[in-house]
Amino acid sequence: MTRTLALLGASLIALAAPAFAAAAQEPAAISVPPLQFAHRELSNGLDVYSMPDPSAGTVTVTLWYDVGGKDDPEGRSGFAHLFEHILSRKTVNLPYGQISTLVENAGGSRNASTGQDFTNYYETVPPQYLETMLWTHAERMARPVVDQAVFDAERSIVKEELRQRVYAPPYGRLQRFVIGDNSFDESIYRRSVIGSIEELDSATIDDARAFHEAYYRPATATMIVSGNFDQAELDRLVDQYFGDIRNPDRPVPVFERPVPTPRTRPRLVESYAPNVPLPAIAAIYPGVAANHADAAALDVLSGIMSRGESSRLYQSLVYRSQLASGAFLSSGSMEEDGSITVSVTVAQGKAIPDAEAALNAELDRIRDEPVTAAELAEAKMEIVASELRQRETASGRAFILGQALVSENDPRAPDTHLTAIQAVTAADVQRVARQYLNEQARVSIRYQDESQHPEGVPEDSWKNPAPTPTFVSVPPAILPPNELLPEGQRMAPPAPGAARAAVAPTVVERTLSNGMRVIVAKSTDLPIMNAQLIIGGGAAADPTDRPGVASMTADLATAGAGGRTAPQIASTMEALGANIGGGADADVTGLSLSTPIASADQAGAVFADVVRNPTFAAEEVERSRTRRANALRVNLRQPGPLASLVLNRLAFGEAAYGAPSSGTPASIGAITRDEIVGFHQRWWRPDNATMIITGGMEPEEAFAFAERTLGGWTKPSGAIPTLGDRAGAVPAPRIVVVDLPGAGQAAVSAAVRGPRRADDSFYPLSVVNSIMGQGQNGHLFQEIRAKRGLSYGAYSTLGARRDGGLLAASTQTKNESAAEVVGLVLHEFDRLRTEAVTDQAVTDREAFINGGFSRGLETTGGLGGTLASAVTYGLPLSVIETYPASISANTPDTVRAAAQAVSSEQAYVVVVGEASMFIDALRAAHPDVVVIPAAELDLDSPTLGL
Repeated sequence: MTRTLALLGASLIALAAPAFAAAAQEPAAISVPPLQFAHRELSNGLDVYSMPDPSAGTVTVTLWYDVGGKDDPEGRSGFAHLFEHILSRKTVNLPYGQISTLVENAGGSRNASTGQDFTNYYETVPPQYLETMLWTHAERMARPVVDQAVFDAERSIVKEELRQRVYAPPYGRLQRFVIGDNSFDESIYRRSVIGSIEELDSATIDDARAFHEAYYRPATATMIVSGNFDQAELDRLVDQYFGDIRNPDRPVPVFERPVPTPRTRPRLVESYAPNVPLPAIAAIYPGVAANHADAAALDVLSGIMSRGESSRLYQSLVYRSQLASGAFLSSGSMEEDGSITVSVTVAQGKAIPDAEAALNAELDRIRDEPVTAAELAEAKMEIVASELRQRETASGRAFILGQALVSENDPRAPDTHLTAIQAVTAADVQRVARQYLNEQARVSIRYQDESQHPEGVPEDSWKNPAPTPTFVSVPPAILPPNELLPEGQRMAPPAPGAARAAVAPTVVERTLSNGMRVIVAKSTDLPIMNAQLIIGGGAAADPTDRPGVASMTADLATAGAGGRTAPQIASTMEALGANIGGGADADVTGLSLSTPIASADQAGAVFADVVRNPTFAAEEVERSRTRRANALRVNLRQPGPLASLVLNRLAFGEAAYGAPSSGTPASIGAITRDEIVGFHQRWWRPDNATMIITGGMEPEEAFAFAERTLGGWTKPSGAIPTLGDRAGAVPAPRIVVVDLPGAGQAAVSAAVRGPRRADDSFYPLSVVNSIMGQGQNGHLFQEIRAKRGLSYGAYSTLGARRDGGLLAASTQTKNESAAEVVGLVLHEFDRLRTEAVTDQAVTDREAFINGGFSRGLETTGGLGGTLASAVTYGLPLSVIETYPASISANTPDTVRAAAQAVSSEQAYVVVVGEASMFIDALRAAHPDVVVIPAAELDLDSPTLGL
């Protein structure tokens, strides 16, 4: 359960007694509708699964190939992942990047991913583009172009992805390399899916062509189509585009699986890395394959140990002893094997041996003592409720089915797994704990900053001493390579079909007698609901010298309310399959409740207590302070998040929007309980709040729920507090470098001030933003990633705030490229002021924006979030219907006019990284650049301490 919610006072605790009794009732059973699908197999071996849903507003096409990291050739770790990138780019009939262009211009989204067991490619588009997507998949399967230009570009991009995901985050090396390499010994899963810089550099284009010829074919592929389509039409199109694709005559290479030697002696791994703010420990045990009979019991064990705030590891290591800032146990199961990993981030000032002792005590307890009936029921309920939420959309159901097929080769596995979960007993949990949490097979890991090793550390000190298996060598390709056809000879993509109408949700509202506004929109037939409470004020209402008060108030509201302690609240909600979450953004405090409808009244009673009657106990204030300080220490050592905080302070200075909403180390340490109580009493009131209910409830049922839950919340007699201008005057532009030694990448961020969300100018500037940096067709992505391979991604956003936001660009690159990337980013801030934009380009970007908006309305939470934004920014609720037209009304002239407000001369620029590697080049272009050592950065100061 994510922490949140509110206070009223100890004098109101007595009012919560009936609600407490209601929540103590036995949780109602919830049912998860089984997956519905049809299956057929083509003569060439292609498996096709269809999951029609006429109520969906989209259709999702996914293709899963039976090839993944475990199939990487000898000496080529990361190759399946590299080839995933290559296959997404170019075919005989599609120039480089055209697949993404087709998808985005249709108003869709696309991506791909690689695991140890699979590689998948997927698009979600309006239903009329189904044939277009099927054609692109056939192109990639039968007619890909793997040439030197594509190979070099994608390899460079994958290396930047590795730097961004592994070298830049403080714990990237721990997760991908240290834990990854030590989870398996002589196993096909030994190597990291993302690979290494060295082996990526050693790969050749001939390797890529051989890999495609060996593994990519109809017989190794499974197609899943889910959403709004006609089954007969789908069958016809699949036959047309895939029926004639032949399998290569040569068999798929088979890697003879090594027989692993059972681990019979524990091992300790001492590992070190740069830029690690808090030490971490881990324990790894051998696990089971996904289809193993014990997989369900291990999932329940994992839930008892670490799912939610009532879990054993959270309660013991994080909540009570405060030895850790986070503690998790996960059972990772794949097609052929699995592992169990326990990871703990040690809190500031705590000792590794103490955290290890506390962890070991919990591992002993789960082995030696039966779990309670309450723990067992709670873990099962959480698993079932989570599965219910994942099945809400057609695309979600497609991915559940796809994962089952690649990991268990059984489309019914998700449903049978839920049945198995319900059958798990306390004895089963203790049995698997004793069997698999075997101390003789344990690998223990300690992960610390390299400064803690006085003699220096070899880079591969974490390496597993067990011999790595010798993997297959893929035979050379024998087919001639494909080439892009001349423009006049290419096959055109199929035109879109007839549009299929989707039913728009009906929005209704009322105001309760206490002044609370209630908005309802039924969005699904699944038995789930989502309630969001939007409270005016937010972080902009924080006292000037106390950033973080609003956020800390929301965090503490669930830490004791209505006579319950924080553990009691967590346990009650998790047993109901419910989640409470929330926090404060610049303009509002937002609280959310997600629950199965069967549990709604019980969960709503707890929600009401948290909103009205939080305790704000002194000891909980201290816990929150410690937890937030630890989180800030980690965030302030990550280039991307740190750059965002500095950029916001540069752009808004001393105005309310300039202060970090999450607080700073200094402010979190200074905030008092009285300040938190005062903030709650001032801002948390029903006439300053709106409840938004979406999901499967009928409107009258939802209004009745709101009345039962918060209808008794008393409105104070005084006026609702107000705020002045939150954005303030526009500070002068600046360029700042934050020197972060040991940073594995440099983050580059730049921004100009933008309009209020309610201003008419927001819509044309949204199109400017989309052309500049949204999606893979945005200028930033094309210039920085596609053309130069300098980053894994480069994007821009137009932030929505009540009194004015930011149009901001962000990317990450290797430190050596930071100055070049700054120049490329600033060029894009000027480009649309003078460069002509065609009608078609504007239309295409409008379709992309509107497609994303429409997809956001498909989920219960997404629809609720859109309505919450309307409330926050003072927009009419009809925005869910009028937004697309407001975007589509733009022209090249309105875009050019809006772009005049975007200028590099007015931009704030921040670079966070290892300054010595780029400062000279950056200073040559920008002599006024200011360098701030990370240790001296003062986010409490409007001038950052300068």
